[in-house]
Amino acid sequence: MKVAIIMGSDSDWPVLEPAVNQLTEFGIETEVLVASAHRTPDKVHQFVASAKERGIKVIIAAAGAAAHLPGVVASFTTLPVIGIPVNATPLGGMDALLSIVQMPAGIPVATMAINGAKNAALFAAQILAAHNDSLADRLVAHRQSMAQEVEKKAARLAEKLGK
Repeated sequence: MKVAIIMGSDSDWPVLEPAVNQLTEFGIETEVLVASAHRTPDKVHQFVASAKERGIKVIIAAAGAAAHLPGVVASFTTLPVIGIPVNATPLGGMDALLSIVQMPAGIPVATMAINGAKNAALFAAQILAAHNDSLADRLVAHRQSMAQEVEKKAARLAEKLGK
């Protein structure tokens, strides 16, 4: 199981690092690349066109501003592409969100929240888990762990409030 993560700039890394960490936690290998849809289009094309032969099953693509990278990536493959709009401009990431979410019919990109790398990783894991029972079990355990954390927080607050 392998997921590719491509970002338009190394300045996007702090946003994407949680995705790599989450995928690693699930035992999913990652390939990470910095490439620009506008400045290095041939590099993007080569990376995406050869993704299947390298065992990539899902691609996460992140970009800020005009955010063309996820759409360009999707145009070169039939693999699932998950777009992450990055807050990189004074518009707070709304420009990137709208660029990614408004893909034309025929070239879909699943779009996460602005800076939503962790959910992108979880969604990629869910896609992979459709054909991997072991991973599906790890996702169930992850959700159970999240529920337990909420219960612990609720108990701490109740104790603070004297209830």
